Amino acid sequence: MTLPVALSGTDVIGQAKTGTGKTLGFGLPLIERVTVPADVEAGRARPEDLTEAPQALVVVPTRELCTQVTNDLLTAGKVRNVRVLAIYGGRAYEPQVEALRKGVDVVVGTPGRLLDLAGQKKLNLKHVKSLVLDEADEMLDLGFLPDVEKIINMLPARRQTMLFSATMPGAVIGLARRYMSQPTHIRATAPDDMGATVANTTQFVYRAHNMDKPELVSRILQADGRGLAMVFCRTKRTAADLADQLKQRGFASGAVHGDLGQGAREQALRAFRNGKVDVLVCTDVAARGIDVEGVTHVINYQSPEEEKTYLHRIGRTGRAGAKGTAITLVDWDDIPRWQLINKALDLGFSDPPETYSTSPHLFTDLGIPEGTRGVLPRSERTRAGLDAEELEDLGEPGGRGPRGRGARGGGRTDSRSGSRTEEREPERSERTPRRRRRMRGGAPLEEAASAGTAPVESPATDAVAASDDATATRTPRRRRRMRGGVPAEQTPATEPVTTEPTAAETAVATAEGTTTDAAESLEKPRRRRTRKSAAASEAVTPTETDVTAAPATDTAPAAEAEQAVEAPATTKPRRRTRKAAATAETALDTAEGATEAAQAEEPTETRPRRTRKAAATAEAAVNTAEGAEAKPKTRRTRKAVEPAEAGPPAVGIPAQAAHEPEAAAPRRRTRKATTAAPAESADGGTTEAKPRTRRTRKATATAEPADS
Repeated sequence: MTLPVALSGTDVIGQAKTGTGKTLGFGLPLIERVTVPADVEAGRARPEDLTEAPQALVVVPTRELCTQVTNDLLTAGKVRNVRVLAIYGGRAYEPQVEALRKGVDVVVGTPGRLLDLAGQKKLNLKHVKSLVLDEADEMLDLGFLPDVEKIINMLPARRQTMLFSATMPGAVIGLARRYMSQPTHIRATAPDDMGATVANTTQFVYRAHNMDKPELVSRILQADGRGLAMVFCRTKRTAADLADQLKQRGFASGAVHGDLGQGAREQALRAFRNGKVDVLVCTDVAARGIDVEGVTHVINYQSPEEEKTYLHRIGRTGRAGAKGTAITLVDWDDIPRWQLINKALDLGFSDPPETYSTSPHLFTDLGIPEGTRGVLPRSERTRAGLDAEELEDLGEPGGRGPRGRGARGGGRTDSRSGSRTEEREPERSERTPRRRRRMRGGAPLEEAASAGTAPVESPATDAVAASDDATATRTPRRRRRMRGGVPAEQTPATEPVTTEPTAAETAVATAEGTTTDAAESLEKPRRRRTRKSAAASEAVTPTETDVTAAPATDTAPAAEAEQAVEAPATTKPRRRTRKAAATAETALDTAEGATEAAQAEEPTETRPRRTRKAAATAEAAVNTAEGAEAKPKTRRTRKAVEPAEAGPPAVGIPAQAAHEPEAAAPRRRTRKATTAAPAESADGGTTEAKPRTRRTRKATATAEPADS
């Protein structure tokens, strides 16, 4: 029905059941319309009509279908010597580009590789007279539609377009009319075969449990009269696992799915065609267009997604008038999906019977001998197997080869051409494991040893040596010690003393060294002073007072010592702990006892703040040494007693405060605070008074009697 319409150059939409010869329905018109040198010799064409560019283009969805259509067209065009080339992914580019350069008449290809070569200007589509979309419903689906539109836009506007498929939904037909001009829709059906499926195919549907399916399939494959069988799975992982299980059970099985390289896929399909493998486990990539003679059983291991997929799956058997058997195993979870398929195709299997590998009706329906187990007897293992088929080197680009759980063997990639060379079952000893290079100081360990580095005796020694080298090459960051906002290294240092110090100076130096050591041992980063941090200034201030109180008639070393002691006093005192305060107070007592004879008339200008404990300790030391206590001038509250008699200026009170009259404003105190007046010594001098401190309400102080 198609040949006369297609030979006239009219656009055609052809729809027929699987296995009815659609490939030659569009293949023969293509071969007849192509201009070849034989036509010029016979006078049917002019010499200028000959071209090296393709004159016909066939677009198919899968690689397996591409090779099959190419072989059919080569067989049909052998008499006219028509050049047919298959272009699809998974193979090296170079052989395909070389064949296009030599010249080709008909190109059969998949959309991806066609667009690649056309974009590289290696494929010229300006001379295409006829375009064929095989499995058009799949080609015009959402996944392929953008690529198909790009290819159609590269073709001449005046051309013949033909669409062929076993299933042609109305929406796809409406979409196809956009690219066609007044097409003729041809639907070929037999008068006595009005169903959607082929009448010669016997169908069985069973409800089976997923864990029992491998055993169930193994027994079905031992049915009487079983020839080649195809098992369809929904996922690639399931196909790989089932192929391995069947091989372990003794069946000669192969796998075809998307996780395999193109070389492995073609190897399995060739072995299946040649009879070396009698069970082909595959996904839906092999559900369309694959025509293998002798397929008697098709098993749907998992329920298909839709009715079109079901028709194409079971269409691999019962082809060209032969009879076949289709068995579908539906899991409990797939019952709703299967009921939709059954309703769309009107199959009559809405409630499949529950079936297990030991169910009696399974043996009766499929003709399985009684007592059959899930392992093929050794006497029936007569197939050569997949290993007997040679694995062809296709030069697959991108290093893609057999991978996934169903992959056999491995492969290596040629870094220059980007092609992948397949290997069958590589030995582990052939691969050298990667060794980690041991480095030392940024250079390999071997070079460091040759340069004179000490030999390494153990990994631990090597690690220590490496760390030492790394430390030597990288200087650690040192924190600069600051003093008064200036680095400690830049503070003015005292000049060396050339004269012998006096006894008082020796005592001062001893006290100063003790206080400085205690301060440096607990030195911390500067922080904001709080109320409790006043103790940090105690250990330095009394020493400063005693040193600055030296007579003005001292020699230069005394002035230099005074300068050296006053330099730290200009900086902000640091926070100390209780232990540090106690140590500083002990040094203070020693210094106070040694500097009594060197007291000066001029008091210092510092007024330290002390904590409760430090004030009490210093107060007790002063009372013991002097025997008297003077009362300082302070501001008083309403209930305060009259100010005490003022004495001579005491050590530790600023000069300005010492020369103030008695009528100066008193210092304000809290309710419970008591004060101690400055005492008068036996020799008429003044002793060091307690510094002015601000106390809280609950603070108590033990005041000594004014007269010792």
